[in-house]
Amino acid sequence: MTKKRKQIIMVLICLLLPVLTLFIGSAKMTPMELFQIIGNKLFAMELPADFNQSFVGIFWKIRLPRTVAGFLVGAMLGVAGTLMQSVLQNPLASGYTLGVSSGTSLGAAVVIVCNFSIPVVTIFTKPIVGFVFGLATVLVVLFLSSRLDLSLKNHTVILMGMVISLFVNSILTIVSALHQNNIKELIIWQMGSLSGKKWIQVSIMAVVAIVGILIAWGKSMELDILSFGEEQANSMGVDVKKKKKMFLVIGTMLTATAISFTGIIGFIDLIAPHVIRRIFGSNHNTLIPFSALFGGAFMVVADTIARSILSPIELPVGAITALVGAPFFAFIYFAKGKVVEK
Repeated sequence: MTKKRKQIIMVLICLLLPVLTLFIGSAKMTPMELFQIIGNKLFAMELPADFNQSFVGIFWKIRLPRTVAGFLVGAMLGVAGTLMQSVLQNPLASGYTLGVSSGTSLGAAVVIVCNFSIPVVTIFTKPIVGFVFGLATVLVVLFLSSRLDLSLKNHTVILMGMVISLFVNSILTIVSALHQNNIKELIIWQMGSLSGKKWIQVSIMAVVAIVGILIAWGKSMELDILSFGEEQANSMGVDVKKKKKMFLVIGTMLTATAISFTGIIGFIDLIAPHVIRRIFGSNHNTLIPFSALFGGAFMVVADTIARSILSPIELPVGAITALVGAPFFAFIYFAKGKVVEK
């Protein structure tokens, strides 16, 4: 099978799976009914007189924004993982490695236990504070790393990220222990959920996702050079320290935005880049868009499992991505090792 055909098949699968999940739920809808609702909302087409009006609210206000939000979150995490693994040259690098998730979790915990909101944008209080804390955590990691190692070596960044992540997690643990009344909400948020997403939230995620992914995609050649190694990149005239900071900040922005709206969701940023590399290779011009597509599809499927497998009970989507992702990642990683040995 040619590479072009593989790409076409991958695109079709990653776009078809999210569409198919729209039909799964307690309210059974036909494809014609979904098309009629979309036509009504986008083109003001009239619905049949006997049309079940409850389907309109279920599909347009609950199911569709949730699916789109899931795809955007998965796409952002997939690309963020690609950037961090490529820049740090570590197959296990992710937003969690650099402390993004820890910082975002701490920000959300502060909002929950203090019970405060930002005027005018109340609905975005938790995402805004979580994003700021997540970004601040990585900036601290980069600042300390640059002070310890002027050349900002990969292992320095990773080790500093792990240290800061553990430190922030310890603060989060103390906050949780001191506020037992909020422990349930804190735990639920840390397990991740796409429930209750509105179009305004989806719109903001879409803007960040599109801008961040397009910027990263436009810098594919520089990422290819960085993936050859620091010495090779320096010899080719690339300002390695500056480019590292830029790509890590972009990856942080994507990760922090995704999890600040949904809570902690793991493994997608680890799995997506590995799967796409095995299928299409390490060229970032292909790796970035297909990591976004695969990550988005994976996230939507995981969320569909979470909300339907024990319906009406909804499982945390973070638990599903871990249950599916951990063995899948282990298989991909060790299978790759066997191929290399042969």
